[in-house]
Amino acid sequence: MHEALLLMGLLIVFAKVIEGIFKRFGLSAIVAYATSGVVLGPLTGLVEAGPEVDVVLGIGIFIFFFLIGLDELDVRGFVAAIRGRLFLASVLSVAISLLISLAVTTEVFFDLQLGLSFSEALALAGVLSLSSLGVVAKVLIDEGRLRDSVGVQIFTAVVIAELIALFVVGFSISDRVMTEHGHELEWSSIAIVVGQIFGFAVVTWVVSTRVLPRVIVLLYQILQVPQLSFGLLLGGLFLVVVAAEEVGLHGSLGALLFGAALSTLPYQVRHDIMPGMRGTAEGFFVPLFFASAGLHLSLDFTGLPPETIFALVLVPLAGKFAGAFISAYITRLQAPLATAAGLMAKGVAEIALLILLLQTGAIDQDVFSLLVLVMLGYILLTPLGISFALRRLGEAEPDLSEEGLPPSLDRFALEGLQVRDVLDESRMHPQQTLTVKAFAATWLLPEQHDYVVVAGEELAGIVSLSLLRYLPRREWEHTTLQRVLRHDTPYAYTDEFVEDALQRMIENALTVLPVADRETGTFVGSISSHEVIEMITLAAHGH
Repeated sequence: MHEALLLMGLLIVFAKVIEGIFKRFGLSAIVAYATSGVVLGPLTGLVEAGPEVDVVLGIGIFIFFFLIGLDELDVRGFVAAIRGRLFLASVLSVAISLLISLAVTTEVFFDLQLGLSFSEALALAGVLSLSSLGVVAKVLIDEGRLRDSVGVQIFTAVVIAELIALFVVGFSISDRVMTEHGHELEWSSIAIVVGQIFGFAVVTWVVSTRVLPRVIVLLYQILQVPQLSFGLLLGGLFLVVVAAEEVGLHGSLGALLFGAALSTLPYQVRHDIMPGMRGTAEGFFVPLFFASAGLHLSLDFTGLPPETIFALVLVPLAGKFAGAFISAYITRLQAPLATAAGLMAKGVAEIALLILLLQTGAIDQDVFSLLVLVMLGYILLTPLGISFALRRLGEAEPDLSEEGLPPSLDRFALEGLQVRDVLDESRMHPQQTLTVKAFAATWLLPEQHDYVVVAGEELAGIVSLSLLRYLPRREWEHTTLQRVLRHDTPYAYTDEFVEDALQRMIENALTVLPVADRETGTFVGSISSHEVIEMITLAAHGH
């Protein structure tokens, strides 16, 4: 035990120190963690993975996949995008990339002597076909393109492609588990695995979004135990992992689905119920997890036949780009080169999946080492490629319309933004003594449907155009706004997150909210959904 603690302590401390050094040169933290594993493992031999470390790493796998589901997966965006050319382009991109990758992971076209079963070959091809939403979103934010037409197109395409590829990998790993338990690979077993994934996803989604938040709030009110939510969430994660494995799925898939389900909760709720999850993960499990990738790296892959190295490095790369570009061109998407560059992005999920495939025995250490180095290259180079492709396009018009925007796009654009950051306290509001006719003549805006109304300096309520339609026009001149106000008005507060204010607008079918100071309750102004989107877009474009 003492030896395991010593090894893990060395890995974590060294990984965080290297992260700080690499950050000064703009290098990814994941590259720093993997480097620390290489230095302490293969280079110096100070640390070797053992059974005790592997147990902790196993927990780290589940927590990491939970965070991927929480931060990157956009199931609502996927469902909203299941229509039109963009969905077809994304599906074609993944299909072409998968088929070309299967040419080197199976023995159908090229026998690279990898010794993989079809399920293992499909899982590896899925990893090679995966795209990273987190990397794409960061580049789009840095380039100020997250909300222009091209940025929305790239973002949505990656949302669709990532979910499809992850489903393929999850299905393949789960099918491999069933095969190991004596089930033959046939159509019936495939249908069973797909049904299990779908059924488990539905149950997890309902429990996570409908039951768990209410249970946490109720228990907290009754018990008043510090860090109760963190304990319940972490314990719930492990229970979901066990439940997934009991029904024949891999635990990592259960953790991924659990995180994806919780990602639909409002930002403030996620922020409140997970006070220690991210700190624990980023300070302990994630550095240790990716440092273990460095521990397992070996230069023995150089002993692989040159044609094997060439095929595993270049064929999936060419297949992924060809699939992305051809699908964008065939479906006549805007900016096919930039879209293809976005679909090429890879992040940390690929390395995590490769570690999972190594631990389950699907791939050997030589293939693992080679592909981890390839993925690190992707992480370093693909952001530069996306930025280059976007800058070649020049300026683009922002897409301010709500229709067609992936729901999680706001999550990336509004991350950490508070209401006070976008509030204009000098804004004027109509008085409740105005007649409806005078209000309609002087206050109406084409993109706004609800208006905050005041009585002097105090909030009076909200007037909605949808209600005014039921008031005969002949009465407009004699009816004041006071008679048509909605008084049970929800508030936004200056210190809360903008994402939660927008969520409250959606829940109450409003496009505007009055804003108050939380401590004093004083009315200080209003924000509207259109103004928030416009201000973010202008800020992103440097205006």
